Parts: sequence; structure tokens; C-alpha cells
Amino acid sequence: MDKDDPARRRWHRPLMFAAGWVFTALGIVGLILPLMPGTVFLILAAWCFSRSSPRFEAWLVGHPRLGPHVRRWRETGAIARRAKYLACGSMVLSFGLLTRTSAPPIALVTTALCLISAGAYVASRPEA
Repeated sequence: MDKDDPARRRWHRPLMFAAGWVFTALGIVGLILPLMPGTVFLILAAWCFSRSSPRFEAWLVGHPRLGPHVRRWRETGAIARRAKYLACGSMVLSFGLLTRTSAPPIALVTTALCLISAGAYVASRPEA
């Protein structure tokens, strides 16, 4: 589908707007629950709102509790040390739980490679 396709234009903004709200809700839950990464979802929400609603993007970025996480990421790409520990620890815990299931070896290897890559990226980011 071409970027200028009328069908795509008609559905793109509402889908991005809805995704922005879903990610905002997940981000809020993630800031409350210790094992869920809230900042990642807030960054995704801001990205969705930037493509669908500048008003809600400004609201999210300017929010006193939610905005600092997004602004810090946009300005420096930094992740707080606590968030790094939680993210990497959650990945290790998730993989440990996966090994307790009857997942096939290919799933274990694929998951391990993805989690190691994600963990290395998180660990390599500057600290806030």
C-alpha cells in the first residue's frame, strides 16, 4: 500500500491515536508495577501521538509525572539506572520462566537471542 493511498490515510491517524492511548495506559501501569517497563510504553505513546495528535503529544510530554521519562529519552536517549536493572532483571526472570515450560529448543534459542540483544541495548544507553 502506498503512503498516499486514501484507505491508508483514512485509518492511519485513528489507529495511531488509539495505539497512543493503549501505550499510555500500559505506561502508567508499568510505572506502578515493578516488573513492567512503563517508560518504553510512554515513549511509544508519544511517538504514536506525534503522528496522530500533536495536542495529546504535547499533553504527554508536558505531564508532570509522565513527561519527564519521554523528555529524557528524546533529549539524551538516557535510561535511569533503576529502570535498567528492572528491565534486565525482568528479561532474565522471563527467560527463566520460559525454560520451565515445554517450549521447543528453537523458541528458547530465539527468545534468548532477542532478550540478550534487548538487554545489551538497554545496558548500553547512557544513565539518567
